[in-house]
Amino acid sequence: MAENTPSVNLEYLEILRCPVAVHYKDKGSDPGRLRLVHDGQWLVCDDSGYKYPIVDGIPRMLVEIGEKYRDVSEDLLPVPPKAD
Repeated sequence: MAENTPSVNLEYLEILRCPVAVHYKDKGSDPGRLRLVHDGQWLVCDDSGYKYPIVDGIPRMLVEIGEKYRDVSEDLLPVPPKAD
């Protein structure tokens, strides 16, 4: 993958939401937005702190996976992500 080339379609990023934070009532009108980190290999939700790996172009957005990396600092996330 070329550097700075997101591994997920940016159109999907506009509609994808963290499955945990999307239910928050105290985070504004659009909770659970995600941002790409590590050259598009991870999705991070600032509302919940959950972090989701992107493996082979597919976001792994299971709550259990996001929770597993919740307390891992962004700079310590494995690159490339593990397939779990």
